[in-house]
Amino acid sequence: MITASQKKKENIAEYLLYMWQIEDMIRAFGLDIDRIQQNIVDKHEGLTEDQRKDMTEWYESLIDMMRREDVVEKGHLQLNKNVIIALDDLNARLLKDPKYAKYSAEYYKVLPLIVELRSKAGENKSGEIETLFNFLYGILMLRIQGKEISKETLAAASEVSHFLGTLALYYKKDFNNELDLE
Repeated sequence: MITASQKKKENIAEYLLYMWQIEDMIRAFGLDIDRIQQNIVDKHEGLTEDQRKDMTEWYESLIDMMRREDVVEKGHLQLNKNVIIALDDLNARLLKDPKYAKYSAEYYKVLPLIVELRSKAGENKSGEIETLFNFLYGILMLRIQGKEISKETLAAASEVSHFLGTLALYYKKDFNNELDLE
């Protein structure tokens, strides 16, 4: 909760990947708040009782949303889908505006990778931005599992991270009304 709030303010891309991890972690604990309390909340050092209570309530609200939105086994919460929608929208606006030619160049640099990833997705195709997040999240999961990742995949991940980092910076500027888009 504290980490999510901080990431959302600083870097929307990191926030989204973090929230996807939270969704998967909640699933791993079987949407059981007692197990989450014991294995996550209680292990956080230096929290006040109020902070522990807030964190537990945050996990409870996420569990409730996952049940109501039927993403207990897979999928993403609407609040996370809304981030993708906002990033898709911002991406489209940046690509249309000639003042952001450098951004467009970065986009066209990762576009062949987007096409390749989407061709491998079969019937599980996502939008372009979500495809890139799925790719990075997959790499994150491989790292957590200690699996080897090829140099080519790591190079592609570096390009994708750079692009999404740039989009995240523009998102922050747009959120703060500091972006001059037509």
